Amino acid sequence: MAKKRDKSADQKDGMNLDLGLTGILRGLSNLVEKLGDLAEKGEELRQSGEIGGAAGGKQIKGVYGFTVKVGLGGEGLKVEPFGNIHKDKATGQAVVQEIREPMVDIFEEEGQVLVIAEMPGISLEDIQLDVKDDILTLAAQKGEKRYRKEVLLPGAFRRDKITVSCNNGVAEIKCRRE
Repeated sequence: MAKKRDKSADQKDGMNLDLGLTGILRGLSNLVEKLGDLAEKGEELRQSGEIGGAAGGKQIKGVYGFTVKVGLGGEGLKVEPFGNIHKDKATGQAVVQEIREPMVDIFEEEGQVLVIAEMPGISLEDIQLDVKDDILTLAAQKGEKRYRKEVLLPGAFRRDKITVSCNNGVAEIKCRRE
């Protein structure tokens, strides 16, 4: 004999589905709005010629990008910038810095945390790491290419438990748990 399903349970399931779909659509709407704002700002900066900058008499190239991460640890949608163009807090203007911030991803794996950093033009010999408690400082320099990023790790790690490899400008930093 087939069991009858409670209509209120069906309604709840449908409502939960609607709420989840609404959240996703709201997140996508916010993303599209932010991308539109970014495109407008980029066009303003391109027309005004404010991007470029010089340090010590040499021309600096501006690099700006962002990554979009969805559904990490219940955080929902997360947009993270990278590059060397930042907003000056005092003036509110975009400034180009000599040091680029690399794009970084962090993966928690069984027994370790894996940090992937994209630094075009960099090899293993060019990378310096420093760790203090749960802050990993990644720096690299080769010629005019300079990168630096502080990464918040999900826990404290000792330097002797961290290994790094690099292939074609992609650094893999493995932080083994005790």
